[in-house]
Amino acid sequence: MIRDLINSKNLERGDKLPSERIMSEKFDVKRNHIREAIRKLEFYGIIKSMSQSGTILNIGLTGFNGMVDEIISLNTPTFNELVETRISLELKTVSLAAQRRTESDLKRIKDTLNDFKAKITEGDDYLEEDLLFHLAIAKASKNNTMISLMLLITPPILATYDRKSVCEGDKLISEIKKHEDIYLAIESQDTELATDMMKHHFNKLSKHITSSDINDSKK
Repeated sequence: MIRDLINSKNLERGDKLPSERIMSEKFDVKRNHIREAIRKLEFYGIIKSMSQSGTILNIGLTGFNGMVDEIISLNTPTFNELVETRISLELKTVSLAAQRRTESDLKRIKDTLNDFKAKITEGDDYLEEDLLFHLAIAKASKNNTMISLMLLITPPILATYDRKSVCEGDKLISEIKKHEDIYLAIESQDTELATDMMKHHFNKLSKHITSSDINDSKK
């Protein structure tokens, strides 16, 4: 609907879209449907909502149509794709965190580490505490784009994580040490060591998704 309107009016970068009310009346749909479509386009940076100017097109018409085609063709990412993205992202965030962390960052990371250790020691499900530890590291990277990406991929990973198969055979002491080693590398501001410790932490998970990809390709 919004795409048809933008094309029919030949809107270009910087041009203003009609209000939600006008589009709702024009397309005879509820305003919340228009609002949801606007949020999705805004998420991809295609349009931008400005408090004084309304909603404007953030890209030219040719680029707009090309990006919308790609968005429409996107499939829901698989667990393996999400994890692959997370690993690549975290190897960079941990390096930046080691370089840029402040004392308050270290306290936040240490607090989430302690929460993780408490849960895993008690035998409780520790997945959320583990991810909060990694989010604290992302925050210490001081890169808002990376933090946003971590926040974006964390919920679907939580929803699809099969801990029984991924974590089978994990030893409590070993898992705690991996997290402590990452923290200590960040604390000492050793970027190379921090990256190596994160790689070591993800070694089993990397092998798991590689193995499942191979098995899927054989089916």
